[in-house]
Amino acid sequence: MHRIDDNFVEKATPVLRLYAQAKFLLSAGFWVVCVDEKTSIQARFGLHPNKAAGVEQPVHFAARYVREGATHLFAALSVAEGLIYGCCSPTKTFLDFQTFLVSVLIPEAIRRGVRHIYLILDDGSTHAPKQLQAWLNQKQKEEGWSFTVEVVWLPKYASWLDQISIWFSILQRKLLTPNDFPDIETLQQRITDFIIRHNDSAQPIKWSYTVAQMMEKFATN
Repeated sequence: MHRIDDNFVEKATPVLRLYAQAKFLLSAGFWVVCVDEKTSIQARFGLHPNKAAGVEQPVHFAARYVREGATHLFAALSVAEGLIYGCCSPTKTFLDFQTFLVSVLIPEAIRRGVRHIYLILDDGSTHAPKQLQAWLNQKQKEEGWSFTVEVVWLPKYASWLDQISIWFSILQRKLLTPNDFPDIETLQQRITDFIIRHNDSAQPIKWSYTVAQMMEKFATN
């Protein structure tokens, strides 16, 4: 059972409405984006080759491996289209998050010519919830961005409400399992290649949880 924040309905309502309206909003220049990071992705090199699956036999993974380091993936999901924008970083500080926004997300917003970005985030420490909006406002003034950025905070304990988490699970299942990469550079390149292939045929995530369903659920509790 999901743990529920006392302010869940108040915080979840704008997120769910943005999900429902993302395609229409984008056509009007309002870009809805989910951003988060997948942390501590290990590059582990098996000491023995994995044994491929056989008839009624599962894949056998090498039991012994050498750790070759770890990386952190900062990624953004364009809700209206399912497109992913990401980059890997050796650390996961607020400075790294700022760098991702400025070097990856903001240039894409400029390329698209959007008027406003809705930035959907959890309130983890990497996102510096007490200072992020003020920092974005200041950067908008300093850099003369032709768009504004509005942070929309997810409820606490609601990673399941974050669409980028769904994509992270796809990445985990299709690329990172089994975890067998000879070095950190290979792991990072494979992640980059996976994002490129994903975007070639990207589709919006099929999202069914609505404000009406949420209100009905809480009304019966």
